[in-house]
Amino acid sequence: MKQNSEDTIQVLVVDDEKIMQDSLSRILTKEGYEVQTASSGEEAIEKFDRESFDIVLLDIKMPGIGGIETLRRLKEMDSAITILIVTGYPSIDSAVKAIKLGAYDYITKPFTPNVLRVAINRALERKSLLTENLQLRRQLKAKNEADVIVGQSEVMRNIYELVRRTAPTDSTVLVTGESGTGKELIARAVHTYSLRQDKEFITVDCSALVETLLESELFGHVKGSFTGAIQTKYGSFELANGGTFFFDEIGNLSLDTQAKLLRVIQEKEVKPVGSEKTLRVDVRIIAATNQDLKQAIARKTFREDLYYRLNVFPIHIPPLRERKEDIPLLVNHFLQKYNKKRKIPVTQVAPETIQLLMYYDWPGNARELENAIERALILEDGATLFPRNFPGIKAKRTPRFLPISQNDYHLEAIEKHHIMMVLNETKGHKGNAASLLGIDRKTLYAKIKKYELG
Repeated sequence: MKQNSEDTIQVLVVDDEKIMQDSLSRILTKEGYEVQTASSGEEAIEKFDRESFDIVLLDIKMPGIGGIETLRRLKEMDSAITILIVTGYPSIDSAVKAIKLGAYDYITKPFTPNVLRVAINRALERKSLLTENLQLRRQLKAKNEADVIVGQSEVMRNIYELVRRTAPTDSTVLVTGESGTGKELIARAVHTYSLRQDKEFITVDCSALVETLLESELFGHVKGSFTGAIQTKYGSFELANGGTFFFDEIGNLSLDTQAKLLRVIQEKEVKPVGSEKTLRVDVRIIAATNQDLKQAIARKTFREDLYYRLNVFPIHIPPLRERKEDIPLLVNHFLQKYNKKRKIPVTQVAPETIQLLMYYDWPGNARELENAIERALILEDGATLFPRNFPGIKAKRTPRFLPISQNDYHLEAIEKHHIMMVLNETKGHKGNAASLLGIDRKTLYAKIKKYELG
């Protein structure tokens, strides 16, 4: 449902008897609720389509569209709406049927004002609890997803620091990077550690929606505003009110939609398609793109004023080929993720496998690596991953061993130079070097000392 602009509880009383409408309205108004009435199912559906309500009090016995059919239609329009059925003693069977169709509870006529108050309070408590549970689940999901931002390279540590600094603010963030680098994970991390973390995180993939439907998706529409608009739709901005709105691949927006988005950022209001009214919204905007927006500005396919509105706090994620020291950590993370689905967990990765993965450039970045690990686990029946489990991965270059003299081909000389090569490849990072070599840190330090390498 559309969110109310105020905290007052909105109640719709649906009853064909005027005396019952007046009685319920008086009781509820004294309790501080804002009440509207409808004399029929048809009128209730029409009002529900135009306005926002927290609770509906619905009489079962009405001429025309009866209470059961009205209930069914209201639930189709908003499955989360809380509906209390009002019924006479002879209609208990109908009330039970209504409960099965999604009504929260029923009260039987005649009833005292206190019975009504108790029923309404119970319904509101349940609604609040459901909302809190939904927000908690989404918050935990976001935290879990934020936790999979894996990497200990210097550039990733810098990104973590940027997330930490911008999260508590309301600044607009622009996340850039190639496809598969984890731009949405960064956006979720910003939301998760922000003051809006208990509100909604709404994502719109600008590349996945048809342009003609994108405006309706973002801003909503009123019934009858275009062919196929059979009911009022609340846009993503309204749903994200108080929370965070994430535009994925924002470079795909049309210039017309860009202009309307600019207005949202500047004026903090949206206008649903076909409506003359504007709605105030409070959202933090995070955008992501794999395009060079400055080049798009030069091509006149992206608005320069919008770019500067979005690029308040830029975060760039480099491709995986530029931070290969993160590969061993990512491999371990994806193993843990997909091992949960295996009877025999993979506990080891052969050193030559890590070497193969390190020498591949990963054009699809972390997403391609994750897919490769998942596929390798399907191909391997044992507990160790070997290069044969990665048939689609071909190293762009072969490992370059540091030159050794013809007289130094005994095992210790080869081991020494191999460790030197790996330390060189990992830029001296001993933890990643140990992972590449398939040994623990203690063993690596002992060998470094033995061969006087550090």
